[in-house]
Formats: sequence, C-alpha cells, structure tokens
Amino acid sequence: MKIGFFEITETEKKDYFIQNLPGYELIFIDKPLTEESLPQILDFDIISVFVNCQVTPKVITAFPRLRLITTRSTGFDNIDLPFAKSKNIMVANVPAYGSHTVAEYTFGLMLALSRKIYQAAYRVKVGEDFTLQGLRGFDLCSKTLGVIGTGKIGSNVVSIAQGFNMKVLAFDAFPNEELARTHNFLYTSLEELLKTADVVTLHTPYNEQTHHLINRQNIFLMKKGSLLINTARGQVVETEALFQALIQNHLGGAALDVLEEEKELKDEMEVLAKNTQSAEELKTILHNHILINLPQVIITPHMAFYSKEAEFAILETTEENIKSFLQGNPKNIVH
Repeated sequence: MKIGFFEITETEKKDYFIQNLPGYELIFIDKPLTEESLPQILDFDIISVFVNCQVTPKVITAFPRLRLITTRSTGFDNIDLPFAKSKNIMVANVPAYGSHTVAEYTFGLMLALSRKIYQAAYRVKVGEDFTLQGLRGFDLCSKTLGVIGTGKIGSNVVSIAQGFNMKVLAFDAFPNEELARTHNFLYTSLEELLKTADVVTLHTPYNEQTHHLINRQNIFLMKKGSLLINTARGQVVETEALFQALIQNHLGGAALDVLEEEKELKDEMEVLAKNTQSAEELKTILHNHILINLPQVIITPHMAFYSKEAEFAILETTEENIKSFLQGNPKNIVH
C-alpha cells in the first residue's frame, strides 16, 4: 500500500504520519500536486493533498491505482468530485478542524478593523508616533453582526458575538432553527442582513451557489461604513465589487484572510510570463494588489486555520480517514 502526501514540508508532520501509519509505504512531496507538477511516482493507492493542490481529471487519471483522495482541509473545491466519483475514487476531508480557531481569528480581524489596531501599531513601530489622530474606532457592543453561513465555524462566531453583547442576524441556505433558538439569533434574507448589519462575516463553503455571493448587485446594500470580514473562500466575494465599495468609501473597511485568485497572486510573475489568464482574472489580480495597500483593508495569508491545536486535528483526522478507508469503514467522505 503506497500513500503519497503532497504539499507537506514540515518535518514534524512527516514524523507524525511515519509514526502513526506503520507498515505502509509513505512518500512525502513538498510541492502542491498540479497538472504541471505530477511526480515521477504514480502508483499511489491513496493521496493526501492540501489547499494549493489542483486535483483535476488529468491529475486523477495519472494515478492508475488511486482509490482515495483525502484532503487535509475542510474545503474540497480544488478536487474534481464528479470525475473522482466516475472513477470510483472516494474523496474525504477534515470537516471539523479549526471551527473554534477560525471563529477566534474572525474576531481578531474584526477588532483590528473596528479599533484600527493595525494602523496604530504600525504608526508607533515605524514612526514612533503616539498621536491618536485618525485612530478613533467603534465598539462592537450593541452592534449588529451579520453571519453568513451557520455551520460549525459560523455557530462559534455567534457564540463569541454574544460575549461582546452583539445582536446577531444570520443567513444560511439551510437554516438551523434549533441553533437559532439556543443561540438567540434570527435568520433573515441575505438582502435584509446586508442592509442591517454593522459587520458582515462570511463562513460559507465555496461552490456554484456561493460564487460571488457578495457582488456588485448587492454590496452597496450594506450599511455605509460597515465592515466585511472574509475567512471563508476568496471567490465568495467579487473582488471588483469590493474594490469599488471601498474606494467609494461605502464600506468602512474589510479584513480578508482569503483572496479571489490568491494562488495566481502568489505566483504572479509565472502567470504573467505564461500569459494564460483571462482579462477578468488579471483585473482581479490587479485589484488584489490595490486592496493590499488600502489603509482600511487588512489582508492576511490564508492563516485563520493556522494554530497548533488545529494543525494537530488536521493530522489526526487525516490519519483516521486513511485508516478507516483501509479497514473498509470510510469516514468523512464528501461524495
């Protein structure tokens, strides 16, 4: 049984799998798995991938013995599920890791925006400037928080909001009325949430239904001066719409742990050299660059999940996914 782990560089993670999956041939490959980076070894029975891997039909077809793809993440939009299913290949994820981790990070971003903590720290560190000019923020207490997506992360965000004495409105394609009752919040339409909330935070998965959920048709429904937080997926927000809402001073600020086209932004020189991006994609990359430099925008490198506890949960669940599959009782299968 041969298992390939892609996009895994840290020695401690490799050691974890070596220690907990004895008796199997484990191969560790630092680079993400893509069509351009197929390994020389192709006879894997199981592959473990991460967020920058692109598991397309061509990639799946390249592994003739493949039986399981297990991603070390909750999201799996980088894996072609229908094609995997057509080849009788199971796909598993890590459904529960980091739900508290991401919720806590969301409030870190929220406080950094509402109290202008980043600008204040930067001013003191770089210019030794202790003046308060331009640094007045606002309290979260008694404000209305709009939570889009009330799964594990979203429900934890609701719980933390209660500690700040915030009012909570929520939107979800599948409302959980029992959760609303026990957590004392109301479900409403997306339009009403955007019109009412002082802060909007996104916690939806990415799929066809959530692509550009926040877009040029609805972003200006948001209250003037309100804040947008995105720790979900970059493609949930239309970058052009967000850019316009910010430069027109309609939104008070945005905190983004994810960006649309973020992979291309990281590898921009390679992208430009290949000249394979569409005009819209290149425009998005440009706007991402501009967003990074706007003072009312905080951008972090897709790290909301990145805590010691969450990382251990990822490793533990991935181990469980592999073992349960090999024992004939697969867990966390997403199709």
